[in-house]
Amino acid sequence: MSSPPSSSRTSDVLVVGGGIIGLVTAWRAALRGLATAVVDPAPGGGAARVAAGMLAPVTELHYGERTLLALDLASAERYPAFAAELSEATGHGLGYRRCGTLAVALDADDRAHLRELHAFQERCGLESTWLPGRECRRLEPMLAPGVRGGLRVDGDHQIDPRRLARALVVACERAGVVFHRDEAVRLTVAGERATGVVTADGTEAAAGQVVLAAGSLSGRLAGVPEEVRPPVRPVKGQVLRLTMPRAHAPLLGRTVRAVVRGNPLYLVPRENGELVVGATSEELGWDTTVTAGGVYELLRDAHELVPGITELPLTETLAGLRPGSPDNAPLLGATALPGLLLATGHHRNGVLLTPVTGDVMAEILTGGEPPAVARPFTPRRFDAVPAPTEQPV
Repeated sequence: MSSPPSSSRTSDVLVVGGGIIGLVTAWRAALRGLATAVVDPAPGGGAARVAAGMLAPVTELHYGERTLLALDLASAERYPAFAAELSEATGHGLGYRRCGTLAVALDADDRAHLRELHAFQERCGLESTWLPGRECRRLEPMLAPGVRGGLRVDGDHQIDPRRLARALVVACERAGVVFHRDEAVRLTVAGERATGVVTADGTEAAAGQVVLAAGSLSGRLAGVPEEVRPPVRPVKGQVLRLTMPRAHAPLLGRTVRAVVRGNPLYLVPRENGELVVGATSEELGWDTTVTAGGVYELLRDAHELVPGITELPLTETLAGLRPGSPDNAPLLGATALPGLLLATGHHRNGVLLTPVTGDVMAEILTGGEPPAVARPFTPRRFDAVPAPTEQPV
């Protein structure tokens, strides 16, 4: 016979998930005066360990995502002040810098596609500059001679997600956030309200409000009623890390993006000499295996874009799981179950959306209304639409 769960003190807010989204939510809630706790066996982990850290709302723009673009831009605008505040609160550097992005085309079809994207960006009021191939190579001399043209976006910036995650853990600790370093195994519900979670060791962590921010795992917590279960899925991404020699000029000075053989590719140079190459996008469930094929395709495509890359030391190969929603946009705010809120489903934009997510969730958790830019991303948009009632004739 199993022993009854032990109880911990009640928090105002309990965040399930200690990735960057859960941590920023907890930090901002604590700064608003809420007694806040986080449940995660290894805070600071999650998809951020694999992410490249591009803060690129312009070059990340996809057709049909104008609504998400507004949220991306709002978060990008917050980033300089957010990064400065976090660094000051913790004493940690974040690898934050404005280096710009160069999106290039390697053949005529890619050039035509990039031209169309440029026109779409301009219709959206975004700033980007079309450059012929020779100008692209003047900016980045290591690019392949076959580059046909590109888009220069000076407003894009980057951050090191691993350093961001570590800093957020420290910021939470200094703000009084309590960490339950264990796995949440079940949501507790009483009186048709979420009341906390039970952890793997049997501890019951009670809270006035529960925020489910467990990334791609957000839909797997037991005890969550089916009608409010987050519709998130894992999207696998394989990433490589290489080291650029310090004795010479860096291989690249800014983020370079391209589509090679139909595969999106990015190369992100860090100020510490690291070069991140990614990323595959694979709908393979919960598989996080690094495959020879994935590594080969990334290196092959990167070599076609920057031939000198194959001379660099390969220091890490890693695969992670992005949390994708049905429309690949985040779920932010209250569910139909009182006391249960979501902060998940950020897909490829988790790092970019960190500042705005923290602000939006803190506002909601303290009884406020989300800003207009965040309202389209309520979890309630996926609530089942009732079937029409048949009328008698």
